[in-house]
Amino acid sequence: MRQGSQGIVGSFFHAPQQGQLEILDDVLIVVGDDGIIAAVLSPDHPDRMREEIRLSDRLHRLPQYQFGLPGLVDLHVHAPQYPQLGLALDEPLEVWLGKYTFPLEAKYADLDFARRRYGVLVDDLIANGTTTALYFATQDREASKLLADICIDKGQRALVGKVVMDDPAACPDDYRDMSAEEAVADTRDVIAHIRNHPRNRSGRVLPVITPRFIPSCTDAALAGLGALAAECDCHVQTHCSESDWAHHHVLERFGITDAAALDGFGLLTGKTILAHSNFLTDADMDRLIARGAGVAHCALSNIYFANAVFPLRHALEKGVHVGLGTDISGGPSASMFSACLTSVQSSRLLEDGVDPARPAPERGRANSAIDLVTAFHLATAGGGVALDLPIGVLAPGYHFDAMAVDTSAEDGAIRLFGGESPGDIFQKIIYGATRANIANVWIDGVPVRVRPTAAATVEPLPAT
Repeated sequence: MRQGSQGIVGSFFHAPQQGQLEILDDVLIVVGDDGIIAAVLSPDHPDRMREEIRLSDRLHRLPQYQFGLPGLVDLHVHAPQYPQLGLALDEPLEVWLGKYTFPLEAKYADLDFARRRYGVLVDDLIANGTTTALYFATQDREASKLLADICIDKGQRALVGKVVMDDPAACPDDYRDMSAEEAVADTRDVIAHIRNHPRNRSGRVLPVITPRFIPSCTDAALAGLGALAAECDCHVQTHCSESDWAHHHVLERFGITDAAALDGFGLLTGKTILAHSNFLTDADMDRLIARGAGVAHCALSNIYFANAVFPLRHALEKGVHVGLGTDISGGPSASMFSACLTSVQSSRLLEDGVDPARPAPERGRANSAIDLVTAFHLATAGGGVALDLPIGVLAPGYHFDAMAVDTSAEDGAIRLFGGESPGDIFQKIIYGATRANIANVWIDGVPVRVRPTAAATVEPLPAT
């Protein structure tokens, strides 16, 4: 057995496989010096007592009423949009971008403006249990580097991309790359900054090539970024077939779908995450499967801007890699717990339909609903698979990115009344957990959030 640097004792929930919840009751998780889980030992494991003795001065026991979960993986965050969370959501996507979003993002060229806002965002996401985030930064090169620096300093696992948007016909003159060549060169510079950062030797923060979406990019920029992805072996992220407007823009421009066009530019790889993807055809899904690309399902923002519900269960049954995203700020919640709930809710709406004037058999799309465990899997292990990173599972070989949820926090939203089974407690956590319930967060075994011990608690009522 590898020598671990610390141990965490408690009961944990995780979902390594889609639709299957595993309850790790009173286990000892041994974490190595590198932040990787070395062992998960049950109470009757022959090495359990010896390991607890060996780690006695480096042992953290979850208090009564606290339960552990893997850290949440957010596959789609627009970092500069955090100040407008919850604003202007009545506008269509193209108006929302041009009137509100692009002007806000342009302000981040002022690094003093950017520093405080990025710092608040990263702190808030960690406090919400998000241990990994896939970030769109802004078009500005130096502000994109700053976001990476902040993630490194605060200990969050992150993938950070400088946004490319160079088409003068689609982008504001004061907020765009002046040429495809400049866009690719600036992206290359951000990649080098992140990879060579002296405090990022572990590679916890990674660069990601980020064309905003096809409507904002010239063919030359898309081709240049595709070549850069092959050269640098970087992750890639972009929006794909998000709305009627965006989807039809690509069809009219190229005569093929977003997924096919991105593939033609070399941007569909085993490290690609496509946000939204609501209008993927079966052929598109087959293309993603062949390339190993994944989808960031953003159920909440899809309600506001996508004009359709992503056929999540169909994609999963075909074998597409899918994780969940908040899509701050098109999605007006920074909580991945909320993303789990909205994913379940939207899938049920797709299955049942929404128009009461139509007969029930014609109202929805059969076999579209997913359950809560599947949503939780997508928010943890599924995100890890999509990113091709060993995260989201509490097992040997995975990073110990985790949280402790306090079900007794008085200012939280979870209430236990006694007699709940472990499965009941899991459901109450996913449906009810708020920031106030999250007592501890670890990333690579390092505590990055510890709630003050003086926080008030409320004990469950006796079982009746």
